[in-house]
Amino acid sequence: MDLQEQYLRELKQLFWANSLTPDVYQLERLAHFAALVAEKNEKVNLISRKDISKIIENHIFLSALIANYIPNKALRFLDVGTGGGFPGIPIAIMNPFLKGVLVDSTAKKIAAVQEFIDKLKLSNLSAVNERVEGETFISKYENSFDLIVSRATVPLIILFRYAVPLIKNKAYLISVKGGKLEEELKKAEMKYKAYIKKSTVFELAYKPSNIKNKKGKKLILLELSK
Repeated sequence: MDLQEQYLRELKQLFWANSLTPDVYQLERLAHFAALVAEKNEKVNLISRKDISKIIENHIFLSALIANYIPNKALRFLDVGTGGGFPGIPIAIMNPFLKGVLVDSTAKKIAAVQEFIDKLKLSNLSAVNERVEGETFISKYENSFDLIVSRATVPLIILFRYAVPLIKNKAYLISVKGGKLEEELKKAEMKYKAYIKKSTVFELAYKPSNIKNKKGKKLILLELSK
């Protein structure tokens, strides 16, 4: 069995175990993406080497799971610090009507992401090698997005600072984090109180290996207005 087939099998098991039923084409694309990342990771450090054996559960499935929390109103998203294309590429595979910009300041990573986008024929995505807080990026994308997503480890308060010039008048911010969040969320909520209409924290539990969310992954969904 080749790697892609093995990944497809793992994906099917995870999705079905959690009563999620994407179409076969989406699953095949996710498996193809996983194989591309695994191959590229030999040359460019996209995900931790020791994590490669868990790429489906820790990266592909978790990123695809985020797609379930995206509000229907969102039409254009920005993935901040996309690294190897996470969570942006799985989100775009799961939501083909959503347009996205994947940004990272590391040129090698963005070159890899652009290659993945081309090979997977994801016409709803573009990859940009810039700093989101830089003047060039802001002048090009000011007030452009109704959704900001990030799986990067950047603190929430910093993610907010990046997001404010780039979001439309009404927008959402999704951040996936591990560990204790209360303090981080409190700081961000205090500083950006005027922008936050609603905040919800979801436990990213899933079967079979994370039933009571022992891995401690949480998704923060913030509804914002300028």
